[in-house]
Amino acid sequence: MKIGYFDCCSGLSGDMILGALLDAGLSLELLTAELAKLPLGGYRISAQPARRGIITGTQVNVFSQGSAEEQRNLKDILDLIEKSTLSEKTKERSILIFHRLAEAEAKVHRLPVDEVHFHEVGDIDAIIEVVGAVIGLELLGIEALFLSPLPAGSGTAQTPQGVIPVPAPATLELIASSGAPIRPTPSPDLGELVTPTGAAIVTTLASFESPTFSLERIGYGVGTRELAAIPNVLPLWIGEKIEEEQALLLLETNIDDMSPELYGYVMERLFERGALDVWFTPIQMKKNRPAVMLSVLAPPEAQGEIMETILRETSTLGVRVQPMARHQSEREVVQFDSSLGQVMVKVKRIHGERIGLSPEFEDCRRLAQEHGLPLQEVYRIVTAEASAQLLK
Repeated sequence: MKIGYFDCCSGLSGDMILGALLDAGLSLELLTAELAKLPLGGYRISAQPARRGIITGTQVNVFSQGSAEEQRNLKDILDLIEKSTLSEKTKERSILIFHRLAEAEAKVHRLPVDEVHFHEVGDIDAIIEVVGAVIGLELLGIEALFLSPLPAGSGTAQTPQGVIPVPAPATLELIASSGAPIRPTPSPDLGELVTPTGAAIVTTLASFESPTFSLERIGYGVGTRELAAIPNVLPLWIGEKIEEEQALLLLETNIDDMSPELYGYVMERLFERGALDVWFTPIQMKKNRPAVMLSVLAPPEAQGEIMETILRETSTLGVRVQPMARHQSEREVVQFDSSLGQVMVKVKRIHGERIGLSPEFEDCRRLAQEHGLPLQEVYRIVTAEASAQLLK
């Protein structure tokens, strides 16, 4: 899986995100061609090398001819995106970002979402930055985005509506609502480091984790200000995620004195309590007594509830516990339109390559009943058709 990781050493903004994407290999021509699918004119994008400290990256500027007095509400922006010929995925993610931004602004101003009028974030350049970031991630093939903790900045910032504290109230709401980690910045004169537009993009699209991955390329988005304390750049690291060993627990017990009718119920309860897998193995115990070994694979944090469920719902007096490690292949669930109807298909991947698939049982059973076909025939048809299209 190809991933991107933003190292927010000195903050981020919409133009810095675009700069990092372009510096990492995104084609400006392809980006502008995709942005032209928006029914929006009166702007142009420039990208040029720039230096902050000893680091050289790409600085992006969006020049617009829109009026400074022009304001848009959420409906205006969503209509603009919906009327575009952008891909459905790009529309959906862009709309989600602006929804989050509107909710944050509404909470700050204590207004209904529909009554919020965007100021700077409703300008043409902000729309281009949001939609451009979504397009850029898609064009670079980045399937998952990750982010370091966000720097708080310090002091105040000047806006057309007056002086505001740093971070801006809307930025704080976005960070708080997403649960994103934030770190204080000791220098008293840094000003605003994370803009509302930048915060809206990353708190919607990124996970705040530090993944293990093989680094393939690096891009630097350059900010407009010169900062004395830190270089004003946003590094973007791109690479293939390395699947780490997953630490799990195996809980087992031998049971020789419980009615077979109860085992199915026990399995259901264990899955409800967080078990990842449950299975039963026929065994032979002392005095040649036939018995069943109950095995449960679970994450460490579910141990307490799993243990209690086994002791409460079975006749056993004790449970064995041992640590286990598990490696998993990448997987994705795809909705596939077969000749029999829609079915969800689980696709197995290694290093991003699709190497196998399996149709979901419930969907295949439904199709078997609808068409009066044997279930195994439905599996054969769906597997053959999905393999021909999805494993190319």
